[in-house]
Amino acid sequence: MEEKRLEAFEKMLAAVQAEYHDILSKTERMKAAGKVKTVTYRQMVSRRTMYQDMLSLYQIYGLTE
Repeated sequence: MEEKRLEAFEKMLAAVQAEYHDILSKTERMKAAGKVKTVTYRQMVSRRTMYQDMLSLYQIYGLTE
């Protein structure tokens, strides 16, 4: 049971990290293109902040390297 739980956590952490980096690169490209006032950009910044907060919590609890 513990192994499955750890495996699920590792998968979730990897997914959160991947999504955060994907959003980060997309928002950087949009910013470079001058699209910072679009709804899409603002939604992505909001999602980026959410994922950043999640990763910060993982780090606070010593769950990331």
